[in-house]
Amino acid sequence: MVRTMKRIAPVSVTILALSTAAALGAEADPGQGTRVFRACAACHSLEANRNMTGPSLAGVWNRKAGGLASFTRYSNAIKLSGITWDEQSLDGYLKNPTEFMPGNHMTFPGIPDDQARASVIAFLKSGAEAPKENQTAQLQGGMGPMQGMRQVPKLKTVDASSRVKTITYCRDTFTVTTEDGKSRDFWERNLRFKTDSSDEGPDKNAPAILAAGMMGDRASVVFASPDEISRFIAPRC
Repeated sequence: MVRTMKRIAPVSVTILALSTAAALGAEADPGQGTRVFRACAACHSLEANRNMTGPSLAGVWNRKAGGLASFTRYSNAIKLSGITWDEQSLDGYLKNPTEFMPGNHMTFPGIPDDQARASVIAFLKSGAEAPKENQTAQLQGGMGPMQGMRQVPKLKTVDASSRVKTITYCRDTFTVTTEDGKSRDFWERNLRFKTDSSDEGPDKNAPAILAAGMMGDRASVVFASPDEISRFIAPRC
């Protein structure tokens, strides 16, 4: 059995090397790279130190994995990997993050297509900026156009229809009243409470409401800090 495994192991390594070489040899398409990055832009910014679900990818080329000081949520798998992000490591990681680095927090399943992967790697290497609409989070705004989507780059600047004045709770229902005087009822499971302490978050004691979901029946209220949440909600029937 041991002898068989010793014979198989070099073959596996060779197949992996050939697969990686094939992927790295795929012709990169700049336009495709931009399009592929749209899937990444939901969690990664290309603005320096603007971290989202994942770290900013600005300057990721030749950066040590887990090395962006402004991002504090790296997994131990990333921090202890010893990897530097270059063409080869990005190719392996983007093809299958879980297989390439077991234990990392990346939920994205990967990019199996060699050309698509080569294109987005070339895009990251070039340091190009993502299209504006993909760099600003696509957030649904306010108590007004709940079905539509609009950009809300900074929650400090949302209009009165998105600035929360009061939140009351009765049995299974939250009632949210905004600064424009309008109120909206939400089933308790359809209203989420979140925090954003960054410069893009709301002012202290001035939460913002953002619509969510396709049916217009869900929303998130974003606070500047966790301690505001319980203080802001008043039981009232």
